[in-house]
Amino acid sequence: MRALDSEPADVLVLQHLNEDGPGYLGEWLDAQGIAWHVRCAEAGETYPPSLRGYRGLAVLGGAWGANDDRPTLRQAEALIREADALGIPVIGHCLGGQLLARALGGSVRPLPRPEVGWWPIAHTGSAAALAWFGAETAHTVYQWHQDGFVDLPPGAELLASSPACAHQAFAIGPHLGMQFHIEITPQKIAIWLDQPGEAYRANVPRFPDSVQDPASMNAATPRHQAGSQALADRIYATWRSRWTG
Repeated sequence: MRALDSEPADVLVLQHLNEDGPGYLGEWLDAQGIAWHVRCAEAGETYPPSLRGYRGLAVLGGAWGANDDRPTLRQAEALIREADALGIPVIGHCLGGQLLARALGGSVRPLPRPEVGWWPIAHTGSAAALAWFGAETAHTVYQWHQDGFVDLPPGAELLASSPACAHQAFAIGPHLGMQFHIEITPQKIAIWLDQPGEAYRANVPRFPDSVQDPASMNAATPRHQAGSQALADRIYATWRSRWTG
Protein backbone atom coordinates (compact mmCIF):
# COMPACT_ATOMS: atom_id res chain seq x y z
CA MET A 1 0.00 0.00 0.00
CA ARG A 2 1.10 3.59 -0.51
CA ALA A 3 2.73 4.61 2.76
CA LEU A 4 2.95 8.02 4.37
CA ASP A 5 6.33 9.65 3.95
CA SER A 6 6.86 9.28 7.68
CA GLU A 7 6.37 5.51 7.48
CA PRO A 8 8.91 2.95 6.22
CA ALA A 9 8.49 1.56 2.71
CA ASP A 10 10.22 -0.96 0.47
CA VAL A 11 9.87 0.96 -2.80
CA LEU A 12 10.38 4.54 -3.88
CA VAL A 13 8.51 5.67 -7.01
CA LEU A 14 9.77 8.82 -8.74
CA GLN A 15 6.96 10.59 -10.64
CA HIS A 16 7.76 13.55 -12.88
CA LEU A 17 4.37 14.91 -13.99
CA ASN A 18 0.96 14.98 -12.34
CA GLU A 19 -0.73 13.13 -15.22
CA ASP A 20 1.86 10.34 -15.37
CA GLY A 21 1.22 8.46 -12.14
CA PRO A 22 2.11 4.91 -11.11
CA GLY A 23 -0.90 3.35 -12.85
CA TYR A 24 -0.73 -0.44 -12.85
CA LEU A 25 2.56 -0.38 -10.95
CA GLY A 26 0.70 1.04 -7.95
CA GLU A 27 -2.03 -1.57 -8.33
CA TRP A 28 0.57 -4.34 -8.48
CA LEU A 29 2.45 -3.08 -5.41
CA ASP A 30 -0.82 -2.86 -3.48
CA ALA A 31 -1.86 -6.37 -4.54
CA GLN A 32 1.47 -7.69 -3.29
CA GLY A 33 1.10 -5.91 0.05
CA ILE A 34 4.25 -3.88 -0.59
CA ALA A 35 4.60 -0.50 1.12
CA TRP A 36 5.70 2.25 -1.26
CA HIS A 37 6.37 5.96 -1.38
CA VAL A 38 5.79 8.20 -4.40
CA ARG A 39 7.28 11.66 -4.93
CA CYS A 40 5.95 13.83 -7.76
CA ALA A 41 8.27 16.56 -9.02
CA GLU A 42 5.55 18.64 -10.72
CA ALA A 43 3.55 18.61 -7.48
CA GLY A 44 6.55 20.13 -5.67
CA GLU A 45 7.38 16.99 -3.70
CA THR A 46 11.12 16.79 -3.12
CA TYR A 47 13.02 13.61 -3.81
CA PRO A 48 14.80 12.09 -0.79
CA PRO A 49 18.53 12.71 -0.53
CA SER A 50 19.27 8.98 -0.31
CA LEU A 51 17.73 5.59 -1.09
CA ARG A 52 18.99 3.94 2.07
CA GLY A 53 16.15 1.96 3.63
CA TYR A 54 14.51 1.15 0.28
CA ARG A 55 14.72 -2.17 -1.57
CA GLY A 56 13.56 -1.07 -5.02
CA LEU A 57 13.43 2.11 -7.12
CA ALA A 58 10.87 2.73 -9.89
CA VAL A 59 11.16 5.73 -12.20
CA LEU A 60 8.09 6.71 -14.22
CA GLY A 61 7.67 8.42 -17.58
CA GLY A 62 6.58 11.89 -18.58
CA ALA A 63 6.49 14.38 -21.43
CA TRP A 64 9.77 15.98 -20.39
CA GLY A 65 12.93 15.07 -22.30
CA ALA A 66 15.63 13.17 -20.45
CA ASN A 67 18.17 15.77 -21.63
CA ASP A 68 16.10 18.74 -20.44
CA ASP A 69 17.80 21.10 -18.00
CA ARG A 70 15.63 20.27 -15.01
CA PRO A 71 17.09 19.78 -11.53
CA THR A 72 14.71 16.95 -10.64
CA LEU A 73 15.86 14.92 -13.66
CA ARG A 74 19.46 15.20 -12.51
CA GLN A 75 18.35 14.31 -8.96
CA ALA A 76 16.64 11.21 -10.33
CA GLU A 77 19.85 10.23 -12.10
CA ALA A 78 21.83 10.72 -8.89
CA LEU A 79 19.43 8.40 -7.06
CA ILE A 80 19.75 5.84 -9.86
CA ARG A 81 23.53 5.90 -9.54
CA GLU A 82 23.22 5.48 -5.77
CA ALA A 83 20.83 2.57 -6.31
CA ASP A 84 23.37 0.95 -8.62
CA ALA A 85 26.12 1.41 -6.03
CA LEU A 86 23.94 -0.05 -3.26
CA GLY A 87 22.59 -2.94 -5.36
CA ILE A 88 19.00 -1.62 -5.25
CA PRO A 89 17.19 -2.79 -8.44
CA VAL A 90 15.87 0.03 -10.62
CA ILE A 91 13.01 -0.25 -13.10
CA GLY A 92 12.59 2.60 -15.57
CA HIS A 93 9.44 3.30 -17.59
CA CYS A 94 9.86 5.34 -20.82
CA LEU A 95 11.47 8.58 -19.55
CA GLY A 96 12.53 6.55 -16.51
CA GLY A 97 14.31 4.07 -18.77
CA GLN A 98 16.01 6.95 -20.56
CA LEU A 99 17.19 8.40 -17.24
CA LEU A 100 18.52 4.97 -16.25
CA ALA A 101 20.49 4.85 -19.49
CA ARG A 102 21.87 8.37 -19.04
CA ALA A 103 22.74 7.85 -15.38
CA LEU A 104 24.85 4.77 -16.14
CA GLY A 105 26.68 6.12 -19.17
CA GLY A 106 24.30 5.82 -22.13
CA SER A 107 22.73 8.57 -24.21
CA VAL A 108 19.25 9.66 -25.27
CA ARG A 109 18.36 11.37 -28.56
CA PRO A 110 15.33 11.95 -30.79
CA LEU A 111 14.36 9.00 -32.98
CA PRO A 112 13.63 9.22 -36.73
CA ARG A 113 9.95 8.72 -36.01
CA PRO A 114 7.85 8.84 -32.82
CA GLU A 115 5.99 5.84 -31.48
CA VAL A 116 2.56 6.30 -29.91
CA GLY A 117 -0.11 3.71 -29.20
CA TRP A 118 -0.22 -0.07 -29.04
CA TRP A 119 2.67 -1.53 -31.03
CA PRO A 120 4.53 -4.87 -31.10
CA ILE A 121 7.96 -5.48 -29.65
CA ALA A 122 10.10 -8.61 -29.87
CA HIS A 123 12.70 -9.73 -27.36
CA THR A 124 16.01 -11.33 -28.19
CA GLY A 125 15.49 -14.71 -26.53
CA SER A 126 18.61 -14.32 -24.40
CA ALA A 127 18.67 -15.61 -20.83
CA ALA A 128 18.11 -12.10 -19.51
CA ALA A 129 15.27 -11.46 -21.96
CA LEU A 130 13.60 -14.72 -20.99
CA ALA A 131 13.91 -13.83 -17.31
CA TRP A 132 12.24 -10.46 -17.75
CA PHE A 133 9.74 -11.18 -20.56
CA GLY A 134 9.11 -14.94 -20.58
CA ALA A 135 9.22 -17.48 -23.38
CA GLU A 136 6.83 -15.63 -25.70
CA THR A 137 9.07 -13.41 -27.81
CA ALA A 138 6.42 -11.04 -29.21
CA HIS A 139 4.30 -8.70 -27.10
CA THR A 140 2.09 -5.72 -27.85
CA VAL A 141 2.78 -2.86 -25.45
CA TYR A 142 1.85 0.78 -25.07
CA GLN A 143 4.20 3.48 -26.33
CA TRP A 144 4.33 7.27 -26.18
CA HIS A 145 7.76 8.66 -27.00
CA GLN A 146 9.80 10.62 -29.52
CA ASP A 147 13.24 10.05 -27.95
CA GLY A 148 15.03 6.81 -27.17
CA PHE A 149 18.12 5.46 -25.40
CA VAL A 150 20.11 5.20 -28.61
CA ASP A 151 23.42 4.36 -26.88
CA LEU A 152 23.17 1.81 -24.08
CA PRO A 153 25.30 2.10 -20.95
CA PRO A 154 28.59 0.17 -20.96
CA GLY A 155 27.88 -3.43 -19.99
CA ALA A 156 24.15 -3.21 -20.73
CA GLU A 157 22.39 -5.89 -22.76
CA LEU A 158 19.75 -5.06 -25.36
CA LEU A 159 16.64 -7.13 -24.64
CA ALA A 160 13.91 -5.99 -27.04
CA SER A 161 13.26 -3.94 -30.18
CA SER A 162 10.41 -2.67 -32.36
CA PRO A 163 10.28 -1.52 -36.00
CA ALA A 164 10.31 2.15 -34.96
CA CYS A 165 12.68 1.84 -32.00
CA ALA A 166 15.71 -0.45 -32.05
CA HIS A 167 16.23 -0.18 -28.30
CA GLN A 168 12.98 -1.03 -26.50
CA ALA A 169 14.48 -2.52 -23.34
CA PHE A 170 17.86 -3.17 -21.79
CA ALA A 171 19.18 -4.86 -18.69
CA ILE A 172 22.23 -3.90 -16.70
CA GLY A 173 22.99 -5.66 -13.45
CA PRO A 174 19.69 -6.01 -11.55
CA HIS A 175 18.11 -3.09 -13.42
CA LEU A 176 15.65 -2.88 -16.33
CA GLY A 177 15.12 0.09 -18.61
CA MET A 178 12.02 0.09 -20.83
CA GLN A 179 11.02 2.50 -23.58
CA PHE A 180 7.37 1.41 -23.31
CA HIS A 181 4.72 1.99 -20.64
CA ILE A 182 4.12 -1.35 -18.96
CA GLU A 183 2.35 0.53 -16.14
CA ILE A 184 -0.35 1.75 -18.55
CA THR A 185 -4.05 1.64 -17.67
CA PRO A 186 -7.11 2.73 -19.67
CA GLN A 187 -7.47 5.62 -17.23
CA LYS A 188 -3.98 6.90 -18.03
CA ILE A 189 -4.64 6.66 -21.76
CA ALA A 190 -7.86 8.66 -21.37
CA ILE A 191 -6.02 11.39 -19.43
CA TRP A 192 -3.26 11.62 -22.04
CA LEU A 193 -5.68 11.71 -24.99
CA ASP A 194 -7.70 14.45 -23.31
CA GLN A 195 -4.74 16.82 -23.80
CA PRO A 196 -2.33 15.04 -26.15
CA GLY A 197 -0.37 18.10 -27.24
CA GLU A 198 0.31 19.65 -30.62
CA ALA A 199 3.20 17.30 -31.42
CA TYR A 200 0.91 14.29 -31.21
CA ARG A 201 -1.76 15.92 -33.39
CA ALA A 202 0.84 16.76 -36.02
CA ASN A 203 2.44 13.31 -35.90
CA VAL A 204 -0.76 11.29 -36.44
CA PRO A 205 -0.97 12.06 -40.19
CA ARG A 206 2.82 12.22 -40.65
CA PHE A 207 3.64 8.83 -39.14
CA PRO A 208 0.66 6.48 -39.62
CA ASP A 209 2.91 3.42 -39.26
CA SER A 210 4.05 4.35 -35.75
CA VAL A 211 1.53 6.85 -34.31
CA GLN A 212 -2.05 5.69 -33.75
CA ASP A 213 -4.98 8.08 -34.02
CA PRO A 214 -7.25 8.27 -30.95
CA ALA A 215 -9.96 6.02 -32.42
CA SER A 216 -7.49 3.27 -33.31
CA MET A 217 -5.82 3.55 -29.94
CA ASN A 218 -9.07 3.32 -28.02
CA ALA A 219 -10.16 0.34 -30.12
CA ALA A 220 -6.85 -1.43 -29.45
CA THR A 221 -6.86 -0.90 -25.68
CA PRO A 222 -9.47 -3.59 -24.83
CA ARG A 223 -7.59 -6.07 -27.05
CA HIS A 224 -4.19 -5.52 -25.50
CA GLN A 225 -4.65 -4.29 -21.92
CA ALA A 226 -4.90 -7.76 -20.36
CA GLY A 227 -1.78 -8.94 -22.15
CA SER A 228 0.07 -5.81 -21.08
CA GLN A 229 -0.85 -6.36 -17.45
CA ALA A 230 0.16 -10.03 -17.62
CA LEU A 231 3.55 -8.96 -18.94
CA ALA A 232 3.74 -6.29 -16.23
CA ASP A 233 3.08 -8.95 -13.60
CA ARG A 234 6.09 -10.91 -14.83
CA ILE A 235 8.35 -7.87 -15.17
CA TYR A 236 7.49 -6.52 -11.74
CA ALA A 237 7.84 -9.96 -10.13
CA THR A 238 11.29 -10.34 -11.69
CA TRP A 239 12.26 -6.90 -10.43
CA ARG A 240 11.04 -7.82 -6.94
CA SER A 241 12.94 -11.12 -6.99
CA ARG A 242 16.18 -9.10 -7.20
CA TRP A 243 15.58 -7.05 -4.09
CA THR A 244 17.94 -7.79 -1.25
CA GLY A 245 18.01 -6.94 2.42
